[in-house]
Amino acid sequence: MSDDQRDQTPAEAAEPESPAAAAEPAGPQPEPIKFFGTTWVNHDGGYLLRRIGMAVGSIVTAVAAAYLLRFAYEGLEIGNVGSFLSISVVVLFAICSSIAFAKTWESFSRRPAPSSDEASLKGLKAIGFIGSLIAYFLRCLAEAPGEKLHRAEYEKALAEYARRRSTRSGNPAARRPKRKK
Repeated sequence: MSDDQRDQTPAEAAEPESPAAAAEPAGPQPEPIKFFGTTWVNHDGGYLLRRIGMAVGSIVTAVAAAYLLRFAYEGLEIGNVGSFLSISVVVLFAICSSIAFAKTWESFSRRPAPSSDEASLKGLKAIGFIGSLIAYFLRCLAEAPGEKLHRAEYEKALAEYARRRSTRSGNPAARRPKRKK
């Protein structure tokens, strides 16, 4: 036997196959939120700075988009297309923005149903993107967008996991088989 083989103890030989499998915690894991990851769970890892950055970024983008739409409206005025078309464009963007705001705000508090009309509203929400940006800005002032929904789901999953773990009694493989009557 060589010196290397003698120096190994049984504990060293029985190491786990992958370090990732040993490091994975038991129980439900929090779902990451876009731009925030899982920092919303404990409000760590730059959570406040991310919220401030996302709020500032969304409001600056909304203001820039409003100026862009203003220039487009002025282009319609320069093109002398008529008052009906000019007013129609303004009303169209106002309606689309309000619907996009409402749908975006609603999406922060509940998940859409699988058969909902969310897919058909994508075009409308794209036209009214300013409303979505404003909803994102307002939600970032209080919490990460969708944090309340994710936190409720995560806490429910943790409670269910704890309930399932507490009702277990020992190793099921070590139990004696039931007697037949």
